[in-house]
Amino acid sequence: MQGRRVDRIEEQLRIEISEILEREIQDPRIGLATITGVKISSDLRHARVFVTALGGAEEHKRTIQGLRSAASFIRRSLSKRLHHLKRIPELTFDYDESVEQGIRIEQLLGEIKTDPE
Repeated sequence: MQGRRVDRIEEQLRIEISEILEREIQDPRIGLATITGVKISSDLRHARVFVTALGGAEEHKRTIQGLRSAASFIRRSLSKRLHHLKRIPELTFDYDESVEQGIRIEQLLGEIKTDPE
């Protein structure tokens, strides 16, 4: 039962943080960031937010820096939106490299497929 609750809270946090980024954050460092997932601790005190962004490594760094500096604002906005949660978790933003890894794997598989040998 606890696992389903945590899953629902993670999904709700992902949706709400995405909306906050889209509508309320004006930081030019953030740009086109997408929240790909949220992992919350079992005690609901800490949440790791996984983010992808367009651009190269430098843009990724700037995006994460912007999100980390906006974490307290995002947390306050979440507290207004999520009344049913007793405590809003501390937010930690990390770049999600799984999308890039997936693209790289697809490229490698494409090269193997077209290899005449």
